[in-house]
Parts: sequence; C-alpha cells; structure tokens
Amino acid sequence: MDTLDYDRALYYTHRSEWDNLIVLMVRTKDHMLSKRIERFLHAYQFSSDYTVIERNLYSLLRYLDHANNVTGIQQNENPVLSI
Repeated sequence: MDTLDYDRALYYTHRSEWDNLIVLMVRTKDHMLSKRIERFLHAYQFSSDYTVIERNLYSLLRYLDHANNVTGIQQNENPVLSI
C-alpha cells in the first residue's frame, strides 16, 4: 500500500478535516483503513459516549502506526539503486 494514504489519514485526523478524511476513505485501496475511518467518523458524528469515540480514534491511530511500520519495512527490503 501507499504510505501517502496513511500520512494523509493521520494529518486529516489531527487537523479535524473530516471532509477530506471521507474522501480518503472512499478513494483508498486499503479496505482496513477505509473501515477504520468509517467507524471513527460514525462514532464521532452519532455517538454521545466519548469512550466509544476515543476507542475508535485509538483503533484508527494504532492501525495507521502499524501500517506505516509495515510498509516502511517492505520498502526498505528492495532498495532501488540510483546513480
């Protein structure tokens, strides 16, 4: 997967840019990322229980951290030589 999606999701979440986060949710090819964003935004919009919102936010952030670490390792396994 492209790490740009994960960086964008983190940025949009940090800046509370929910419209851009929805666009990213629809356009990303990572189905897990899309589902985590959907769950967080649904909880944020419709839940009055802050623990539900917090749990979904932390679930999204943990996934972003994990995905960035995994894609970073995969990119470093096959380095491209440049002149």
